[in-house]
Amino acid sequence: MADAADMAHVLVFPIPAQGHLNSFLHFSTGLLRAGLHVTFLHTDHNLRRLGAAAREATAASPRLRFLSVPDGLPDDDPRDVGGIPQLMEGLRMTASAAYRDLLATLRRAGGTADGFPPVTCVVADGIMPFAWDIAEELGVAAIAYRTVSACSVLAYLSVPKLIELGELPFPEGGDLDEPIRGVPGMDSFLRRRDLPVQCRSLTNTYQDPLLEAVVAATVQSRKARALMLNTTASLERPSLTHLAREMHDVFSVGPLHAMSPAPAVATTTGAWRGSTARRSGPCLGSLTVISHEQFTEFLHGLVAAGYPFLWVLRPDMLGASQDAALREAVAAAGEGRSCVVPWVPQRDVLRHRAVGCFLTHSGWNSTIEGVVEGVPMVCWPFFVDQQINSRFVGAVWRNGLDMKDVCERDVVERTVRVAMESADVRRTARALAEQVERDIADGGSSALEFKRLVSFIKDLSASAAENDLQNKE
Repeated sequence: MADAADMAHVLVFPIPAQGHLNSFLHFSTGLLRAGLHVTFLHTDHNLRRLGAAAREATAASPRLRFLSVPDGLPDDDPRDVGGIPQLMEGLRMTASAAYRDLLATLRRAGGTADGFPPVTCVVADGIMPFAWDIAEELGVAAIAYRTVSACSVLAYLSVPKLIELGELPFPEGGDLDEPIRGVPGMDSFLRRRDLPVQCRSLTNTYQDPLLEAVVAATVQSRKARALMLNTTASLERPSLTHLAREMHDVFSVGPLHAMSPAPAVATTTGAWRGSTARRSGPCLGSLTVISHEQFTEFLHGLVAAGYPFLWVLRPDMLGASQDAALREAVAAAGEGRSCVVPWVPQRDVLRHRAVGCFLTHSGWNSTIEGVVEGVPMVCWPFFVDQQINSRFVGAVWRNGLDMKDVCERDVVERTVRVAMESADVRRTARALAEQVERDIADGGSSALEFKRLVSFIKDLSASAAENDLQNKE
């Protein structure tokens, strides 16, 4: 019988959102380095956008290929943050049928003439339960991968209990600083405002569709063979311990971007080359949208703080007023004290010696990247898991400050200054980075967990091959 690594062929299937895609690409890189075959399943829309980059990636690795399924949305749909529930429904209704047909083919014989073995394992996005349900129906073992923090997964898993306890919905006009009881291990510090922001809109007669879908998927992930998380035990041991009591198996295999970095576009921000002056750096994620009023408050607060800054301002973050806002930012800060760009290689920027703090929306990818580089954070969360991530930064890990629900220039100024100047925050941030560095080194907890995961996948592959052989006989 062939070696288990030669037989192991993993189909990975993320939802088509940038943070999820990035995390799955790092994971896929780790699998390739371990000698496994990987089929990366995009949506048709995203694969078209990748174009030549996808062809270059597959040419660089003979064990990687990209395939795609439709997402159920029209080509001209903006696929923005407001349409996430529609995207998830389109995936469930349209992509699922195409995915079933494709996986049935890949399950039998690899699906193409490129020498790939049959698919033996599916690692699907943890908010797409149809993906692992279909895989198991077809006889393919399935693992759920949540690209968010363990603490946020535990919070989502606890929502039914919070409703049962009367913690949700919040009373009309209730104090958002009231403690929340019922999320295991978090009674001492979790407040209403630290739950996903969609919890605030719940009533006895209304359920937020995005929250409802994510909670349902989290509960259903108990059915998967295992739950995989892009985190490390040193950061989230209590949450991981509680999740392990609910799931078949839990793998904490991160931070993946530091363990198995996927190839990135080579680009630099010229204004930062060679700079040694300490700077703050706002970056509010790939989905966050802010008003011009919020932009102005951030801008005046940053200028008043007195430090040069690099602002990553996506082209769609402010809409029609974007160009004027860019001119306003440069003029307000003064020549040479600001750099406003639409995109940067965030990891490269965060590890630059000039970065003094990171003003972030607290998405998990950004949070874990800031932790790895030891950069103090100022957190201004937008939605989903970001509220609880920012609470952990400010109240548990203490490597930054939580500025949620406030967008006033004096608060921005004061908070940025503390993050830039506090010796305690900087020392804690550095200590966390050193611990995570030990976790991902050979023999560290995350490195060992990734090896355990690869062995788990190989064992599943060997079992699948043995079952196929018995069926043929």
